[in-house]
Formats: sequence, structure tokens, C-alpha cells
Amino acid sequence: MTLPSSSAQTAREVVARRLRDLRKGAGLTVVDLARGCGWHHAKTSRIENARTAPTAKDIRLWCRTLGAEDQADDLIAQSLHAESMYSEWRHRTRGGLKQLQESAVQFFRQTELFRVYSSSLVPGLLQTEGYAAAVLGMSARFRDLPFDDSAAAAQARIDRSRIIHEGGRRFVLLMEESVLHYRIGDADAMAAQLGHLLTAGALPAVSLGVIPTTSDRGQWPRETFHVYDDTLVSVELVSAQVRITQPSEIGLYLRAFEELRSGAVYGAGARALIVKAIDALG
Repeated sequence: MTLPSSSAQTAREVVARRLRDLRKGAGLTVVDLARGCGWHHAKTSRIENARTAPTAKDIRLWCRTLGAEDQADDLIAQSLHAESMYSEWRHRTRGGLKQLQESAVQFFRQTELFRVYSSSLVPGLLQTEGYAAAVLGMSARFRDLPFDDSAAAAQARIDRSRIIHEGGRRFVLLMEESVLHYRIGDADAMAAQLGHLLTAGALPAVSLGVIPTTSDRGQWPRETFHVYDDTLVSVELVSAQVRITQPSEIGLYLRAFEELRSGAVYGAGARALIVKAIDALG
């Protein structure tokens, strides 16, 4: 399976290359190694060509066969990191939505600059509990989770978002004007959410931009993405979360972010669009 993130595929290829170099350095053929590991030689080829991700057991067998057991732990850690760049939601939500929200708390505390562009939802850092519960409830139903803990997850998201009131961090948040009009939850939940944006956008650490639908665009609406400092981009797909760490790819997202940012309005301009959306609720 080819991963949809070239960062993830590049990381997988690094592991594959290290395993191949170990085999060649030991003077073994693909068939020799397969025989020592107790599997078909086609599996060795798939691993060495980064078409199949090796399990921890595979790597330990590989290293044991080559007399390189001291390298197994490092290779396993590197392989797990490569696979973590592409995380399917069905795996990530296995422990519930509340646990998923709480798993990011420590990472958020280590981040100094948050840049978020959203074409679909109010950014999580600015969501109210009612809006977050509606979003997470939709997610629970769509993914057929065995239990719906969206209410508890919404509270965990709000707790996590209190970081915007702490010092030492900056939050540059962009959203399309259409986000203000997408009905998430009932009218009361939307009214509360839009009202919250009016106050949250005035926080000292927050730069809130809204891209008007009438704006002359340098970029068309893109997929929602989050940039953490200059080291990680997170993109949420329907099926998975993609974590991008390759500098060249991060650079493209930063360029897109700045172009999108140039078409946004801030301050009084953003508040006028939010008020317009409140009035449209009727």
C-alpha cells in the first residue's frame, strides 16, 4: 500500500533501505534471508522495496538472522515512527474520542506557534462545548464507534483549549467565511459559537482571520490543516490523519497558509462577517 503522505513513504523507505543494507552487508541473498526468517522470499522483497511495513517481530527475526540484534530496537522505533505519520481514525478512536482529545495535551504544551487553516469547521481551539459536542457526535456516528463519549470528549477539548489563555504561545487561525454559516448543532449552539468567536478573536495571543467569500483569491479553499511551530503539519482526511514532517512539504503548507492569510480580514472586518452570520440564524 502506498501511503498518501510522501513524508510517511520516505520514512518507510529509510527503514527499508537500512534493512536491505544490513542483508547485503552480511553477504546474504534475498532467498537466504527469507530462509533464515522462515518466510517466503517475496516478503523480503516487499519489505526491502517499502511495499510492506515490517512488524516488530519481522525486524527482530531479520536482525537475528543477520547477527545484528543490537540494531533491532532502533529499527523498530524508526519503523513505528514512519507508520505513525499515517494514522487511520479507526485505530486512533479505538479508546474513545475523549482519550483522543487528551492525547494531544502534552504536545500542545510543547508548541509555541499554532497556525490553523480551516475550510470546514471552527478551529478546535476556538470551539464552544456545544459546537464541539455536535462535531464529535457526528464523528462518533459516522465512524460507528462502539460507545459515544462525544459529550465527555467535548469537555476534554474545551479543557485542552484553555491553553490559548496561557502566556508564551501564539495562535494564528484562519477560516473560510462559509464556516460561519455551516449549521453545526442547533441554532442555539451555533449562536453561542459565533458569539464566542467575537470575544476569542480579541484575545492578545490570537490572530483570527476570516476569508470572505467575495475575496480575490490567490489560493482556492484547501483541505483543513494545522501547522505546529515549523516542524509538523497535520492534515485530517476522511479515513486518517496524515502527519507531515518533511521540510519541503511543510514549506508548501506554510506558503499556502501565507497566501490564504493575505486574503483574510481581521479585527472589525472579521467581526462584521461573524455578526452577519449571527443575523442569518434568524
